[in-house]
Amino acid sequence: MVSRSFCKRREMAAVFPAWIMVTILVLEASLVMGGFQASLKLERRIPLVSHEVELGRLREFDRLRHGRLLQSSGGVVDFPVRGTYDPFLVGLYYTKLQIGSPPKEYYVQIDTGSDVLWIGCNSCNGCPESSGLQIELNLYDPGSSSTSSLVSCSDQRCNAGVQSSDSGCSGQGNQCSYTFQYGDGSGTSGYYVADLLHFSTILEGSMSANSTAPIMFGCSALQTGDLTKSDRAVDGIFGFGQQSLSVISQLSSQGMAPRVFSHCLRGKNGGGGILVFGEILEPNMVYTPLVPSQPHYNLDLRSISVGGQVLSIDPSVFSTSSSQGTIVDSGTTLAYLADEAYDAFVDAITKTVSQTVRPVLSKGNQCYLITSSVTDIFPQVSLNFAGGASLILNPPDYLVQQSSIGGAAVWCIGFQKIQGQGITILGGLSLIFVGRSCSERQNHCL
Repeated sequence: MVSRSFCKRREMAAVFPAWIMVTILVLEASLVMGGFQASLKLERRIPLVSHEVELGRLREFDRLRHGRLLQSSGGVVDFPVRGTYDPFLVGLYYTKLQIGSPPKEYYVQIDTGSDVLWIGCNSCNGCPESSGLQIELNLYDPGSSSTSSLVSCSDQRCNAGVQSSDSGCSGQGNQCSYTFQYGDGSGTSGYYVADLLHFSTILEGSMSANSTAPIMFGCSALQTGDLTKSDRAVDGIFGFGQQSLSVISQLSSQGMAPRVFSHCLRGKNGGGGILVFGEILEPNMVYTPLVPSQPHYNLDLRSISVGGQVLSIDPSVFSTSSSQGTIVDSGTTLAYLADEAYDAFVDAITKTVSQTVRPVLSKGNQCYLITSSVTDIFPQVSLNFAGGASLILNPPDYLVQQSSIGGAAVWCIGFQKIQGQGITILGGLSLIFVGRSCSERQNHCL
């Protein structure tokens, strides 16, 4: 297994400013034969319009999200971005793919917690027919593409998927199939097909080239649970996990792309982001290692500082095991801390500001009545990682404005506690608010 590193931007002081860039080496070491980057811009779902979003609604969104918890010298594929920078609004990040002959467009959710690309098919039972995202949904029809073919159980790709539980062959007709069940109760099942993925590679000097590559992906015949709802419906899910059936693994095995992707979420200038098959190089970038051999992208968080003072938290709270660790998940709205870390964090914030503001509890959340700017009152927070790298959070990065009482604004701590679990999740509140971005990479990082 090749070691991986989580990359963040900084110089000398190992501090992340307004941008964070993460680049990930996805899979085991192998010969990379090609040399371009394939870039997919992301779009963000915005179902809410007020900054005064109740934390309970954001937590519920994150609960469902957690149930689904995945240097090239060539060019990139660039798509326009829509969305918003506001981290208080529940969002969904998705991108657009072109598949088939002739090519048709499909909107798919970016999911680093799964491996397989799957799209709703024309015979699908339960697939949404419209979307609250204001996008046109399309069902994939294998019969309408001249380059489409079914994947049989004897196909070596199907056999590889069986090893990772991404495929099976218990059905009729010697057809490679799949069934995925998510933690929120939703699910999908179907069969695998192979077809052409189309992408335009933008080379150096603004030159571009149209490219295609055959890929294997799921053709969804059944969707259940929240996947059937139309409010934030997309055509499918684009898995970016570490197994052999992920699209980036397939492209790498063909020499079409390195086994690296960079994932960036923007918090300013309209939001959105970019997803690159390859590595984005930023000046003054600093790297801290990803924890190897984990199903998610885990960081080695060492400590938390409030107002420059390191909190007294047992380091074992942040250690990585099968039941605990620190995960970077841009699809999570808020940030979540293990019990002991959360209590120490909230106590330190409250102690720092108690002489200036009035602490109150609102629906179980620690909040404060404030009549002036939060940046003038609340301390800076630092998440300190292995290698001396630190993610600096200013007050608006960890506070959420809820409402007002008697002329005073109610601001609540956006970090939440995961009861009875040792997991820390760095979500959009801590990663996106000031225009940060996320991705991962190999250990050339220093």
